[in-house]
Amino acid sequence: MTELLAPAGSPEKLRWAAAYGADAVYFGMKDFSLRSFAGNFTPEEAEEGLKLLHSQGKKGYAALNIYPRSFEYGKVLETAGILSEIGVDAFISADPGVISLLIKHFPKIEMHVSTQANTVSSQTALFYAGLGASRVNLARELSFSEIKRIAEETKGRIETEVFIHGSVCFSYSGRCAISDYLAGRGANGGKCAQSCRWQYSLCEEKRPGEYMPVFEDERGLYLFNSRDLALFRYVPKLIDAGVSSLKIEGRMKNIHYLASVISLYRRLIDGEDIPEEEASELISRVPNRRYSEGFMPDGKTGPDDYSTDMGKYSAGSEFVACGTASVRNALREFTAKANIYAGETLEMITPDGNRRDIVMPNPIPCGDGALRETVHSCHTVMLDESYGEYALLRRVEKNG
Repeated sequence: MTELLAPAGSPEKLRWAAAYGADAVYFGMKDFSLRSFAGNFTPEEAEEGLKLLHSQGKKGYAALNIYPRSFEYGKVLETAGILSEIGVDAFISADPGVISLLIKHFPKIEMHVSTQANTVSSQTALFYAGLGASRVNLARELSFSEIKRIAEETKGRIETEVFIHGSVCFSYSGRCAISDYLAGRGANGGKCAQSCRWQYSLCEEKRPGEYMPVFEDERGLYLFNSRDLALFRYVPKLIDAGVSSLKIEGRMKNIHYLASVISLYRRLIDGEDIPEEEASELISRVPNRRYSEGFMPDGKTGPDDYSTDMGKYSAGSEFVACGTASVRNALREFTAKANIYAGETLEMITPDGNRRDIVMPNPIPCGDGALRETVHSCHTVMLDESYGEYALLRRVEKNG
């Protein structure tokens, strides 16, 4: 069975990723992860999360995927030792030094080669297999036919993993120097400032201080910004090709993103025939830079994949609250993430992908005993009816 691998930027997001159908979750510790500004995990939180995953027959992978300097290797090994003791299922890394170090010291723990290694051939995948790696994440710059060939030529020797959804870096396989140059924050050390998504203008050398627009929208010019990846059409093909794991990007994304995206791909992997229009509508509900199939069709990106209008984040709904059974009495209570109004109709999305409308009480009973017309962020709301895990959304007009 092809694995659905989902991101977890925090312990709360790990619980939601598991609830909405992920077979495995990847996360980072406070150090040595390429997402330093995600919530990330302490050793105690990682241990608790792994216990939860294992109790449900799921797996947890730890990303130790920065490119460390020589003096950092001892600390990397120490962190890996802690993860080994608490039951991590695999390490994710791209640096050859880290890969060889972890395979040597922790041979019983799987090694997954990160996308940062930009693997584009079966020869390279088999090189990592020879080192002892069990899986390689293939570069996003590959076409489907190339992925299929690599999967066929490496079958039985190393697993293949492919990103199917999420943000795409402007630079080749995410190996970028723009953030370091402009902000002094090294992307390959986990501190990317996402400089490629800042607003830019053109300034002519002999006209200092005179900024000229270059075909921009009302919010500015996003010169390097790429569309988000959405490969829902390719799920059956990738499964048939023998790809072992389909991976979702997004350790920095919120619970609304996890609920919507994971549930969609869970249904597709399980063989449900979802019309393209419905799938597109579901993922359009989360903030996005519009969607693309990237290099997948023929190894080339389309003329609009890197365009000046990509800074326009569109969404068909606003995430306002969630309830999870892992919180005390949460089957009938939730904590608001945004303002909620008495009598308004909200849409509930459950882990099986089903959606239903629920009407907020008027007035709204809160956990402190008060009755309110407007519930603000962080207030606890009490419902008359009990539910399982769910995300609550407010439908909004799309802005692009």
